Amino acid sequence: SKLTNLGHLEMTWRSRVRFHPLLVRILHKSRLRYYGKPEKKMDMPYQAYFEVADGSGMMSMVLWNSLCPEWYHSMKVGTVLLLDKYTIKTSYPFKTQPTPGDSQMKRFATIEISLNVRDPPTEISIIPEEMVKPEWGLPEVKYRFITRSELDDLPNNHSCDVIGLVTFVGRAERARKREHSEDFWLYRWAHAIDGTSDQPFILELFATSQPDVFERIHPMTYLVCTQMRVIQDLTENSSRTVYLTTSNESQIFITGWHKGQPYTKDAKVQNFIQWTKSQSEADQIKKTVIGGYYPFPRPPDSFLKY
Repeated sequence: SKLTNLGHLEMTWRSRVRFHPLLVRILHKSRLRYYGKPEKKMDMPYQAYFEVADGSGMMSMVLWNSLCPEWYHSMKVGTVLLLDKYTIKTSYPFKTQPTPGDSQMKRFATIEISLNVRDPPTEISIIPEEMVKPEWGLPEVKYRFITRSELDDLPNNHSCDVIGLVTFVGRAERARKREHSEDFWLYRWAHAIDGTSDQPFILELFATSQPDVFERIHPMTYLVCTQMRVIQDLTENSSRTVYLTTSNESQIFITGWHKGQPYTKDAKVQNFIQWTKSQSEADQIKKTVIGGYYPFPRPPDSFLKY
């Protein structure tokens, strides 16, 4: 059938009601958002954002309501989609923006693709990777992996991806989303090493829409975290604490989930795998810890400083 592309959509969307099908690759995926309220009678008040791209650039795509439980888990980073009977809307201005792995990629920020169950019912097809043709010109998924030795030089709020061997994982803890709110964020702390520094990555991992992975982070697993944000915590006695926290678009993978993921081709991931082959498992296990209370960032050592 006749296809369109994202660049053409941005130029012509105001003058059209019906759009030609789109062929895109998913580059980023947000956590699933529940927006239900007691006074609103909605069956499936869910929403998820994706960043999708073709040869012309990148645009946001929103999956709405009952399409979320049907499609969310099938739409992975790297998945190629054929979309028909979608709608185009002006972008929601306050949504979070992931940092693209390819800084040269053009971003279409004024509009977004909306996938709905009706008015009109969107037709979604997943194209298996072995059927994707090079002449379609779809971009590859690119990452921004860093090593632990590079972390200390990165600015606050910098976006990056990391891979490491888990040496510590704390218990799940809760924090209120807002004061006096009944809603909580669920998170846990983890340490991971990659052989490039004596210090581990300190990771604040909020529960994403991957409960099966979040609950199974254990010492000695290979942990990949994408779209992490650097937090540079400078205290008044100039001792610096650097850690990484998840963002709205973070994805977490552990041993058993890596097969077929686009990041397995990345050079820094390959280097990490080579380093793990040189390590003694028995020696590493002796250094691992699980559970317990982990006060972080560390409180001052006296009440006066506190």
